[in-house]
Amino acid sequence: MAKLISLLRSGDFLTRQRVTILAGGLIAGYALSLLFLLLTAQGLNDYAGRPLGTDFSNVYAAGVAAAAGDATAPFDVHRQLAMERQIFGPATPFYGWHYPPFFLFVAMMLAKLPYLAALLVWQGASLLLYLGAMTLLLRKSRIAHGKEDRRWLLAALGFGAVFLNLIHGQNGFLTAALFAAALALLDERPVVAGLLFGLSCYKPQFAVVIPLALVATGRWRVLSAMAGTVLLLAASVTAAFGWEVWAAFLDSMRFTRAVVLEQGNTGFYKIQSIFAAVRLWGGSIMLAYGAQILLAVGVACGLMQIWRGRASAQDKKSALCLAALLMTPYCMDYDLMLLAPAIALAAVQGKTRGFADYEIASLVLLWLAPALTRSLAHYAFIPAALCAMLLSFASIWWRNRAPDRSFLHAAKTPNGKQIVNAAEMLETARSNAKV
Repeated sequence: MAKLISLLRSGDFLTRQRVTILAGGLIAGYALSLLFLLLTAQGLNDYAGRPLGTDFSNVYAAGVAAAAGDATAPFDVHRQLAMERQIFGPATPFYGWHYPPFFLFVAMMLAKLPYLAALLVWQGASLLLYLGAMTLLLRKSRIAHGKEDRRWLLAALGFGAVFLNLIHGQNGFLTAALFAAALALLDERPVVAGLLFGLSCYKPQFAVVIPLALVATGRWRVLSAMAGTVLLLAASVTAAFGWEVWAAFLDSMRFTRAVVLEQGNTGFYKIQSIFAAVRLWGGSIMLAYGAQILLAVGVACGLMQIWRGRASAQDKKSALCLAALLMTPYCMDYDLMLLAPAIALAAVQGKTRGFADYEIASLVLLWLAPALTRSLAHYAFIPAALCAMLLSFASIWWRNRAPDRSFLHAAKTPNGKQIVNAAEMLETARSNAKV
C-alpha cells in the first residue's frame, strides 16, 4: 500500500511507453467497434435498429425540415419524431433536438448531402477541427520551448470522450475546438477569440461561464466580439426563419427541462452533473436544483478568484473548461470532450514547472473518466467524471491560494528533487522542456 501511494504521489507509474500502449489500444478498440457497427448495419440503421450515428439523426432530420421551410418543426416533439421516422423507418426511437436556432444553419448544410455522407463529413470535419485547435493551443501554451513530442496526438485520439462522440455523431469535437482555439488566441487575437467564444453559444449551457472570466480580467474586446457574434447570429436566424422560431425554441425548453433533465428520460447515468448525481441517488428535483445552484455559485466564485489572482495562464484556462462543465445541470458524457484542452494545458504546465504531488494521477483520472463514468454511474451509482472534475478544479483553486513557497515545495524536478526557489524553478522548466 505504501508503494502504491508513493507511485500515485509521484506519478512515476505513467511512462511514455504505457501512454502509447494504453492510448493506442483504445484507438484500436474504437476503430474495431466502429467497423462492427458498419458491417452489421442494415441501410441507415445499425444492428439494433438505431440510425447510424444515433444522435446525429436529429441534426439531419432538423436540417431536412428547415430546408423544406419548416424551421419550427425540430422544436416540436411530434413533428421531429415524424421526420426521423420518415427518414430512418417507423421503428426509429425519438432523438430530440435541444439546440438554439443558430445550429439550424449547420443542420441545413449537412442535410443537402445523403445521410451517410453527411455523417462522414460531420464526424471527419469536426474531428479535424478538434485536433487542429488542440495543436494550436499546445503551441501557444508552451512556456519553455523544446522538441515537441507528437505522442500527445495518441492521447488526444485515445481520450474516451472521442469514442462517445464518434458513435453518437455528437458535437463535442466542435465544442472543444471552439474553446481550445479561443483560449489559444485569447491574448494575441482578442477579436477572433471573442468570435469563437460567440460561436460556442450553440451550446449556451457551456458558454454562459465565459463572460465571468472575461469580466474578471477586463478583456472587454473579447467580450464585445463575443456579444457581437451572438447578436449577429440571432439577427441572421430571425431574418432567415422569422420570430416564430424563437417562440418554438423557448417552448421546447420546457420539454428538455422536464423530461430530459428532471425526469432523466435519457438516463441520469449519462448526465455528468451534480444535479444528475442527486437524482441518481434518489434525491428530489428540488434537492438536485439546490445542490446544483450551490455548486455553480461556488465554482463561479472560485473561477473569478483564479482569473483575478496570480494563477498561470494554463491554470486559468484549465479552470474555465472545468467550470463550464461543472456549472450546468445539463452536461452529457459526450460533452466531456471539453476536458481535452483542460488536460492538455495542465500537462504543458506540469512538464514545464514540474508536477505537484498527485497531479499526474489526477490528470490520468480525468483522462479516463469519460470512458468509465457511464458504466460506473449505471451499475455502481458512482459519478466518476463529476468527482474527477471537482478534484481537478479544487486542486487548481487550492494551488493558487497556497503560499508561493508551499507550492514550490510540492513541485518536482525530473529527478524528483524539490524546487525551493525561483532560480531552480526556471532551471526545471528548461530541463523538463528537453525531456
